[in-house]
Amino acid sequence: MKTKSKVFKEEPNLPSLVPPWLAALLSAIVPGLGQALARAVQRGLVIFFSFVSIVGLLIWRFRLAAPRDEGFFNIFKKALYLEPIFYFITALVILLYIWIIIDAYQIAKRAGGPKRSKPIMVFVFLLLVFFIIGWQIGQIDLYAFFSQVDDALPAISRVLWPWERAITYPEEMWMGLATLETPCDGNPPPPTEPLEDRPYLVVDPTCGIPSTQDEAEDGSVIVVPGTKLQVEGYNFAPNQEVELWWRDPATSQFRHREAGEITRVIPDDDGYFEVDITWPYRLIPDSYLDETVNWELQGRQVTNVGDWEFSEELKLAIEKMIETIFIGMMATFFGIILSVPFSFLAAKNLMRGNPFTLGIYYLVRTVLNIIRSIEPLIWAIIAIIIVGLGPFAGILALVLHSIAALGKLYSEAIESIDPGPIEAVQATGANWFQTVMYGVVPQIIPPFVSFTIYRWDINIRMSTVIGLVGGGGIGYLLTQWIRMLDYSAAGIAVWFIAITVAILDYLSAAIRERFV
Repeated sequence: MKTKSKVFKEEPNLPSLVPPWLAALLSAIVPGLGQALARAVQRGLVIFFSFVSIVGLLIWRFRLAAPRDEGFFNIFKKALYLEPIFYFITALVILLYIWIIIDAYQIAKRAGGPKRSKPIMVFVFLLLVFFIIGWQIGQIDLYAFFSQVDDALPAISRVLWPWERAITYPEEMWMGLATLETPCDGNPPPPTEPLEDRPYLVVDPTCGIPSTQDEAEDGSVIVVPGTKLQVEGYNFAPNQEVELWWRDPATSQFRHREAGEITRVIPDDDGYFEVDITWPYRLIPDSYLDETVNWELQGRQVTNVGDWEFSEELKLAIEKMIETIFIGMMATFFGIILSVPFSFLAAKNLMRGNPFTLGIYYLVRTVLNIIRSIEPLIWAIIAIIIVGLGPFAGILALVLHSIAALGKLYSEAIESIDPGPIEAVQATGANWFQTVMYGVVPQIIPPFVSFTIYRWDINIRMSTVIGLVGGGGIGYLLTQWIRMLDYSAAGIAVWFIAITVAILDYLSAAIRERFV
């Protein structure tokens, strides 16, 4: 038995409507016009709209760079001065313009000959120009990134390893006090009496004068040091920092500093410390200086008492993570129930039987596309306006988006089924509902299960995001901690999100293997 072999011959292109030199000239006047008249209409349209978009973007960026200048050349000059990258962009646009002219000449010259691959350099230039403009619009600064990354390392390290914040100890403020008098009136306050089980301070002397300000010969202000004080602390917790605080006669409290630095002392193993300080300067109303007044020196120490316990941040993160999981679960549940009927109405192979059902198909499909095109964050904001802050708003937002997303996925699964069983059921005289029940449903269960699990995973992850706008869950908590620059607490939330998503991904994979 002989087989006939087919011989494929390369068909020539249609000839250009204009000569190459005229195509180049026309593309110089209107970019892309020469390509279009050389029978490369689609190529010409892409070049035209791309070039117009580039020019429009440049005009916009130049105007933003010089908003107060008037006149094209003044704006152009100011923009180049403020943004040197515009030199490079302008040069690339000029090269692109020249290459469009060359491309039009080449396309017109090749037209009418055998089919060959068309030059792509003009599209390389287009992509390069769009990339550079995007670089400028995005204000990408790699130098700032690499030069400032060291400053961010402490915060990043607290986010990556926040577990010291997950455990806390009951704390108690211990305070030792000493009363001082100014000025000395010949009868200074007695030293603090020793205490057996509480911290206390012993200061020598117990009276003196604070530091004052005076004017130097050159007019500058200098600080005249006050009385030197020897401070001894007793019965403090060993090896834990003690802060020295003052309480002036006007009842204002402030930390002690020496040479501009905060004074820090660490008691020894017996809870004892000794430090020399200078009576600080303090601007006090004259009404407090008519007679002898008392100052108070405090030694403050925060010490741990009792056994460790889970921190409030950890408890809140667990609570809100559970809330997040249930937000995603409830949204998926209602999304499945409400999306299934819409998916059958959005399946063209089931709805093209007559003009009425086909109209329903286009209407449902359009509504699903509109809902799906709006991000869940936007729906969450709208839901918050209606029902207020909280997880219910997040559930409403995710349900609405899940209906549209699952409706599309389910309908596409229905459209891709084998038409054989449907035709067999219809041949028995079954109606539309019977056709769906016996010819469609048995084929769509595996993809429906797969898409449902996939959407559940998406909803869990999205429920952490909608919390950023007040839709409940751990996202809301994470936002508050970040705004307060509490990166350790934020790190706990990030870890819980990552762990939860990983566990759910494992569970979804196991379910998918079983049912799909």
